Amino acid sequence: MQRHGPLFRTSVMGKQVVISTDAEFNNYIVQQEGKLVELWYLDTFTRLFEQDGDCETHIGFSAIHKYLRTLLLNHFGTQNLKDKLLFEIQECIYKTLSAWSSKGSVEVRHATTIMLLNFGAKGLIGYDPEKATEDLGEKYTRIMEGLMTIPLNIPGTTYYKCRKEQESVVNMLRGMLKERRASLASDQTHEGDFLYEISKDMDKEKFLTEDFVAHMTFGVLLATFETLSATMTLAFKLLADHPSVLEELTAEHEAILKKRENSNSPITWEEYKSMAFTHQVINETLRLGNTLPGLLRLAKKDVSMKGFTIPAGWTIMLVPYALHLNPNTFKDPIEFNPWRWKDLDSLVVSKNFMPFGGGTRQCVGAEYSRVFMATFFHILLTKYRWTMIKGGEIARNPLLAFGKGVHIKFSEKTN
Repeated sequence: MQRHGPLFRTSVMGKQVVISTDAEFNNYIVQQEGKLVELWYLDTFTRLFEQDGDCETHIGFSAIHKYLRTLLLNHFGTQNLKDKLLFEIQECIYKTLSAWSSKGSVEVRHATTIMLLNFGAKGLIGYDPEKATEDLGEKYTRIMEGLMTIPLNIPGTTYYKCRKEQESVVNMLRGMLKERRASLASDQTHEGDFLYEISKDMDKEKFLTEDFVAHMTFGVLLATFETLSATMTLAFKLLADHPSVLEELTAEHEAILKKRENSNSPITWEEYKSMAFTHQVINETLRLGNTLPGLLRLAKKDVSMKGFTIPAGWTIMLVPYALHLNPNTFKDPIEFNPWRWKDLDSLVVSKNFMPFGGGTRQCVGAEYSRVFMATFFHILLTKYRWTMIKGGEIARNPLLAFGKGVHIKFSEKTN
């Protein structure tokens, strides 16, 4: 940026790429989805999620995206969060924290990954880790180790091991899909979940082949935990390093308990929406976390703006964290300061804060992620004590990483 400005071209792994750290240009591009640009992935991602038949060519990616987005919004959207998921999230967190408190310490990134994946997989595909013959959590953990590596599918490489684990998960999902399809009429146990709805639609939607559904479900499951587990782990690190923030956050949640007739009652949607400082902490953690290195788009046509023309076929990489760390928007940008969000203009925020992407591609799980974090910290701060034991070194490779991990001891409050 210092050398070339906020908008420049370069070459990444032999591909011509335009890098944008310009808020106006980024906002313009995310509004051009399906018009001037389309979604694009790194080769590693593409090869992990590819299916036979190239159905996107015949059906159109936009139609597939619309179908999948609608299906996921039915599960992770606001209405289902209010009606069902908020209570289920609380049950999951109570059970998880109880288990963590019985251990000497917990490595939070790994533990939150398992918690989030198991919860998401239960609601999406009816997965029960206590009955399953294969451990999804451990398999996905190994897959993530190779997700950002050079895609050399040669025995011995991290990527090769990643592909083997991915193939194992996809085969497991393919088997579950066959079983679900065979018992669709008689088994109502999983009625309404993600796999149930897709199974019903496979006879009328031609692009929903067995192979496509298995790969798509693999990707959806990965999305339920990867960025959220990193953000939650970072929140622990930041709260441990900033006791004044932790104090105010704890006070907000204890005040919610005092207003209830029964302090052990479940969190209501109204209580969740009232957690003003909690939402500021979440926003500030998301701003500093920057769990996505960049948002990638492919120019379908020539894109002209600000005196530049990006040729069709070039890749465009939007870099949200350059906006999130811009001192002109966020004063002292590397400082963890949740109070800053009280005075930020909503229009400025809409153009300079993109933790969940933007436009029609904004993550359907954005509100789900916020609800899970807010609920987790409500239960943690009112029912448990926690102490960081070791670790917490922050690194990027380029995804957010935590050196030797963040190890925390949990214990239940006695009064």
